[in-house]
Amino acid sequence: MANTLFDALFAPLAGRATAFLILPDGREIRGAGFLARVAQAAHALRAAGVQPGDRVAVQVAKSPEALAVYAGAVAVGAVFLPLNTAYTPAEVDYFIGNATPRLFLCDPAKEAALAPVAAAHGTAVLTLDGAGAGSFAAAMAGQPETVQPVDRCPDDLAAILYTSGTTGRSKGAMLTHRNLLSNAEVLADLWQFTAQDVLLHALPVFHTHGLFVATNISLLTGGAMIFLPGFDLEAVLRLLPRATAMMGVPTFYTRLLDDPRFDRAASAHMRLFVSGSAPLLAETHRAFEARTGHRILERYGMTETNMNTSNPYDGERRPGTVGLPLPGVALRIMAEGTEVAPGEVGVIEVRGPNVFKGYWQMPEKTAEELRPDGWFITGDVGRLDDAGYVQIVGRAKDLVITGGFNVYPVEVEAELDAQPGVLESAVIGLPHPDFGEAVFAVLVPQKGVTLDTGAVLAGLHDRLARFKQPKAAVVLSELPRNTMGKVQKAELRKTYAGWFSG
Repeated sequence: MANTLFDALFAPLAGRATAFLILPDGREIRGAGFLARVAQAAHALRAAGVQPGDRVAVQVAKSPEALAVYAGAVAVGAVFLPLNTAYTPAEVDYFIGNATPRLFLCDPAKEAALAPVAAAHGTAVLTLDGAGAGSFAAAMAGQPETVQPVDRCPDDLAAILYTSGTTGRSKGAMLTHRNLLSNAEVLADLWQFTAQDVLLHALPVFHTHGLFVATNISLLTGGAMIFLPGFDLEAVLRLLPRATAMMGVPTFYTRLLDDPRFDRAASAHMRLFVSGSAPLLAETHRAFEARTGHRILERYGMTETNMNTSNPYDGERRPGTVGLPLPGVALRIMAEGTEVAPGEVGVIEVRGPNVFKGYWQMPEKTAEELRPDGWFITGDVGRLDDAGYVQIVGRAKDLVITGGFNVYPVEVEAELDAQPGVLESAVIGLPHPDFGEAVFAVLVPQKGVTLDTGAVLAGLHDRLARFKQPKAAVVLSELPRNTMGKVQKAELRKTYAGWFSG
């Protein structure tokens, strides 16, 4: 046997003398040097008691060492579980309680708050910061620089990523070695990545886009990555001349367009800009092409499936669409149990080697959303146009995607309703020129109370990750409802649609 993912992505780094990671300060980590860190991380995981099949949860800043932990987990046969660095201890408590990881890595600055959370679930804690320091880094030091990966077959779990659903509870999507590798292989070929590519990587590595798309493609094809800790406009403009490709969320591109230094000359050497994780406004697509001569390539994916569709590399990239189904991925639009004709709206379903194995410890939810014949009900509403391009027209489950991150309204509403003076609330997503969508709250006060929206929103600061917190709120005497008492969020979205666009 072999280790499916390790053999394809990380083993080829052995002996590689060219740069794999280019850091903001100009330092380079060559392929062989990174593989040595991977081996040390794998040995440190084993020393911490991690066995094949154990979960390794991480909530750490982006760094080469953090990336090595991912690879080390693959090497020892563990299941990698990255968590958004913005999650609060209350949120982390749920994930650790649900996934029961053997080990939890966190930032040293947050250890005092998070260690009791992990201890309550019997999970060991080590630390790692953005500079590559901490107790886990100390555990890596002195470890052997080679490792023999354990056998893992294509259907073994490689990762669990948590996603929001309509039940109000986050669901752990189980992703196999085959899921991750097959998607990277298809995208690398479709987007024509080679060993000569240098990818500007400013995405987080706790998310499908940054970890399993950008990173895995670069590893698979032997290219290099300019590895930024996050999107910093000055750093991106400074380092862009060294890159050939960039992957980002719409926010990256709107911020670049806001700076006059970003023009045709600044992007002349680039061959590809990819956008995903949130809707790219057609206006942004057209403005980007007018400014640079490049047409952004938009694609569509989910935590449960990685990527499903993409606009073509060679061919028409249609604004307002997410392109065509990927090779090997089947896609259909369904309404009331029947596949609808092109142009008609329905729920998107997909099937292919990219589709996840199910939800961790949620067999009922898995059965609801993953059909026995392999079709996954995405919950996204869309249509196919005359050429087979997919257009996303909404989300059946009222999920808000802001800056590439998923926000489930029920979770935010529960926190808002708990604030002093709030009778009830409704949370919706509204179009936003920078974030694609912004979280927006509609509040109803208790009788006799005058609500201060600023105070209500301030009450969420320590309760929810920042990206989940509403960017604005209004107060109404009552929420619009239908005859069955259901809140009419579509009406609210229509009423306040222009809030963030003036």
